[in-house]
Amino acid sequence: MNARRLLCISPRSFDIALCDQLPASEWDVHVARDLNAARRLLGEHSFLVGLLLLSEIDPGRCAEFDDFLHAHDTLEWVGGFKPGALELPACRDLILDRMFDHLTMPVDAQRLAATLGHAYGHATLRLGSGRHETDAGSLAIVGRSPAMARLLRQVGRIAKVDAPALVCGESGSGKELVAQAIHDASRRSNGPFVVVNCGAIPAALIQSELFGHEKGSFTGAGRQTRGLIEAASGGTVFLDEIGDLPLELQTNLLRFLQESTIDRVGSTRSIRVDVRVIAATNVDLETAVSAGAFRKDLFYRLNVLPLWVPPLRERSADIELLAQHFFHKFGSERSRKLKGFSRRALIAMAAHDWPGNVRELINRIRRAMVLAEGKLIQPADLGLEHLDAAPIRVPLDEARMAAERHAISGSLQYAGRNVSHAAKQLGISRMTLYRLMAKHRIDA
Repeated sequence: MNARRLLCISPRSFDIALCDQLPASEWDVHVARDLNAARRLLGEHSFLVGLLLLSEIDPGRCAEFDDFLHAHDTLEWVGGFKPGALELPACRDLILDRMFDHLTMPVDAQRLAATLGHAYGHATLRLGSGRHETDAGSLAIVGRSPAMARLLRQVGRIAKVDAPALVCGESGSGKELVAQAIHDASRRSNGPFVVVNCGAIPAALIQSELFGHEKGSFTGAGRQTRGLIEAASGGTVFLDEIGDLPLELQTNLLRFLQESTIDRVGSTRSIRVDVRVIAATNVDLETAVSAGAFRKDLFYRLNVLPLWVPPLRERSADIELLAQHFFHKFGSERSRKLKGFSRRALIAMAAHDWPGNVRELINRIRRAMVLAEGKLIQPADLGLEHLDAAPIRVPLDEARMAAERHAISGSLQYAGRNVSHAAKQLGISRMTLYRLMAKHRIDA
């Protein structure tokens, strides 16, 4: 079994020595004597579990530890404290709000190993569920609407083959995320995923950037350089905004698709590369073909497996799910008092047309998380005050489900995630609330 990586933080070497009693075959322990060192380790390695050992605690530093654990809440944290520390309200809040479990020092090594193992198992389950992804590049496709269910089925089928795929959709709808999902589900998942924005590379450099160049092939070419397509060998190259590729480069790309070979600038030798091509566009390529702006033969080469990513306005049932997802994703940017979205904010988001799609949703939520002054995000925080109390434009059954889900989520937020208190607010039994939470896939 591979050793599980553990981040251990403690200012006292005596406390850190406790980690030496953990079996080296089971735990790969990384030690930090202060929070700055911990931040460096978190930037260098991926952790699922953290251990904070504080046999001596300064009540004034509890807020500092609270901020740190809040910023890194993708880890499951276990704390070790001296008995008297638990009498401090700030310390108790730190444990209740930020920690998976805590132990009273002196800590028995066997009990510590068992607690850390439980925390690691819980973190693994959460990771497998797709919750709290660590960066934008690792985001799973979020959505349970019929349109997204259909898209996910198509992604699964397309991932099984190596033919070129063309992902179409409006700007900001998540085309790159879909391409990444295809790559991750394919046999090439261990290979590179190289993104090329065809509209962002200067026309004079596209040839060299895509196919590479030999030393001395042009002024400034001081060494041989591999192109982006060659760099993706064994994996996938994602050609974003393919419609912006100049016509003269389209010919070279067509030859690569036909023969799986490239020619570096200044070379007379063809190089065979094993790359899957996924292209994306937010323009109608068939119209571009008719206008003479895009080669017909290249269009048919790329359009073997077409995919359409629905705009956000066509998947309104996913808006709340996405909002909650990004609220947690960018959780380090919000104030500690901010707990979630008000019902009015959820209604306003459901009524908005989202011309900027998911990218606009992310931007509005991140802005609201910084600027909101209350405990819950309001329509004005999202810049949607003109839609405050707007009706939800969905079928009646879906509206009833949404209202029920909003009521449950709001009560849980106001009750501090205490199920008994939330059930009392709603006027239902605790078991009924658990059943409804399971129905709507709401976590306690």
